[in-house]
Amino acid sequence: MNNNDFLLDIGKRIIERRKQMGLSQEEFAELAGVTPQMLSTAERGIKALRPENLLKISKTLGVSVDYLLTGEVIDKDVDDVYKKLSSVSSKQFRTIERIIDNCIYLCDDQGI
Repeated sequence: MNNNDFLLDIGKRIIERRKQMGLSQEEFAELAGVTPQMLSTAERGIKALRPENLLKISKTLGVSVDYLLTGEVIDKDVDDVYKKLSSVSSKQFRTIERIIDNCIYLCDDQGI
C-alpha cells in the first residue's frame, strides 16, 4: 500500500465515524480541538496528521489510534464498547444483542 492509499484509508475511517456521531466537520473539529481545515485535509487524505492531532481525533471519535491507522479493532475498542454496554438496562442489553445478531447475519449474507 502506498502512502496516498494509507492516508485516504485513515481519512475514510475518520469520516465514517464522524458521520456515525452525526457531526459536521466544523462541529467535530471544535470538539476535538483541531481546525476544520486540518480535519478536512486529513479526511481527504492529503496530508498526514501530526501525532497530537491523531490522538485528539481518536479520543473524540471514541476509537483507538490503532483503528484509525490500520482499521483493526483492538482490545481497547472492545473494552470501550463493553463499558457502554455495562451501563444499559437488561431490556436495552437484549435489544442491542438482537441488533448485533441481525447485523452479523446481514453482513454474512452479503459477504461483508
